[in-house]
Amino acid sequence: MDIFLTYLKVFAVGGGICIIGQLLINFTKMTSSRILVIFLLSGIIMEAVGIFDYLKDFASAGITIPIIGFGANLAKGAIEGAKSAGFLGAIAGGLRATSVGVSGAIFFGFIISLIAKSKTKNKYK
Repeated sequence: MDIFLTYLKVFAVGGGICIIGQLLINFTKMTSSRILVIFLLSGIIMEAVGIFDYLKDFASAGITIPIIGFGANLAKGAIEGAKSAGFLGAIAGGLRATSVGVSGAIFFGFIISLIAKSKTKNKYK
């Protein structure tokens, strides 16, 4: 029963994030890139304020997998780097904390580019 409740929490929080994104797309004139930046900055703010750890304890992958989790990891690494090495440590710490995710995205994007065939849209059809 505990595993079911865990899945339910993860799905509810992750789904709630998706609902917010979809509502922003449907009812505002915001582009998807602006919504992405809003979610990224909200993760950074939640980590800086200290709320993110409580959400992570409650919803685990439901909050860490979306772009909000990437923003929180970026902020966490920057904060730790700034404490240990100052301004340059903040930059290096953020990059160090997110390097695995960025490297994975680049690697899998490259693999998919080898497999898939790109097609351009013809808007005059």
